[in-house]
Amino acid sequence: MPGNEFECASVLQGHTQDVKMVKWHPTMDVLFSCSYDNTVKVWAEDGTGDWHCVQTLGESNNGHSSTVWALSFNAEGDRMVTCSDDLTLKIWETDVGRMVLGDDHAPWNHLCTLSGYHDRTIFSVHWSREGIIASGAADDGLRFFLENKDGLVDGPSYKLLLKREKAHNMDINSVQWGPGVSFLLEVLRLHTHSNFFCSVFDVCVCAEMNAEIKYNRIWWEEREGGWL
Repeated sequence: MPGNEFECASVLQGHTQDVKMVKWHPTMDVLFSCSYDNTVKVWAEDGTGDWHCVQTLGESNNGHSSTVWALSFNAEGDRMVTCSDDLTLKIWETDVGRMVLGDDHAPWNHLCTLSGYHDRTIFSVHWSREGIIASGAADDGLRFFLENKDGLVDGPSYKLLLKREKAHNMDINSVQWGPGVSFLLEVLRLHTHSNFFCSVFDVCVCAEMNAEIKYNRIWWEEREGGWL
């Protein structure tokens, strides 16, 4: 753009309190915002240049009961995860094929809630390309979740894959998967050791009030009794 000059194209009114995050959908021209008013709003352009809120995800439709701090999408763009001051992560789902403007806008529906994994405000969440959800909270801990595909539960669900207590000395305000090639889920399963699973992934964590940045490479193994 000549001169690097920008102008305000639109001001969207809808939230009643502070907006904590805005994020574009990864494949569609649809904007998402989350707020201190406990809601997530979905915004779409009507074809004439005007933007409107086409859906509000709140407590009345299985949404959060307190401040929504962050959201993230899976690689396909058909699922979204949100995190909140209510100590929960919520997974939402839509039909991406119907995510078009106007009356055919596809709604987002609550899929499941992850609770009991953090004991203070969950400030940040990020979904990796390989399907791992990372969350960071005011309890100074990191949690990692993966969809449960063992067929032993009714409907979609997510399980705790790994947790790191005291990953930082203070609140974890942001978690972000690295943009490069990930080592995530490079799996070796031995034919006679079905309980063994090893993997490595890289995660970049921006955290703490003093803006400390940590880069962690985490190795773990699944043995009888849980993840190490």
